[in-house]
Amino acid sequence: MIVLGFDTATAATAVALRLDEETTTEARDDPGPGEHPGHATRLLAMTRELLDEAGVRWSDLDRIAVGVGPGTFTGLRVGIATARGLAQSLSAELVGVSSLAALAEAAFAAMADDPRVDGVLAVIDARRGEAFAAAYERGAGSPVELTTPLALAPEDLGSVIVRAAGASGGRLRRWLAVGDGATRFRGQLEATGAHVLSDRSPLQTVSAAAICELGSRAEPGGGYEAIVPDYRRRPDAEIAFTGGGGRSES
Repeated sequence: MIVLGFDTATAATAVALRLDEETTTEARDDPGPGEHPGHATRLLAMTRELLDEAGVRWSDLDRIAVGVGPGTFTGLRVGIATARGLAQSLSAELVGVSSLAALAEAAFAAMADDPRVDGVLAVIDARRGEAFAAAYERGAGSPVELTTPLALAPEDLGSVIVRAAGASGGRLRRWLAVGDGATRFRGQLEATGAHVLSDRSPLQTVSAAAICELGSRAEPGGGYEAIVPDYRRRPDAEIAFTGGGGRSES
């Protein structure tokens, strides 16, 4: 099964093409400081480049897997709208994948033999001084979600680990925190005893290869319109309209 996967939940645009269990190619566009994300302008161009390099036609795609967040509102809208449009036009299967679960999938794969890791706390920078976070343990196939993804203040991230440890019956004691939220809120996470890798570690970014991997295991269903963004909180425009507070995610 040939799977195209991409994620636009963060500022980065990540695309991957999975030809089989051993062959996955990936491309990324990470905007520099002060640069705007290139989701709308780079996503399809990067996809075409990967297909051309692999000698794969658009019509060869069996399944499209897309990261559904949680993440930035604009990025998720672009990614999911693109995934829906491609899947419908190509008559390909469409599956949604949690961007947090993709972080955990890549971390468990890379740290399989590392004694410092029992569980993974996946953290995405939610802007407005918050983070999206969920805790996972290893599963027979995909990571097992121990806590529901939430938008939290940095000082509350430790509560996720406490709840996850309780959900595991105390089995999980060594936690690895990954994601751009982990690097931004390193101090708060390390204060809880969680291990945070270098800011330059590839595990701090959502991997489109992990999106492909999880997407290849998922069961499609519900129709294209069933794949929707997982915002986990109200959009900025709605908050402004109702007079709510909060900082912009731009």
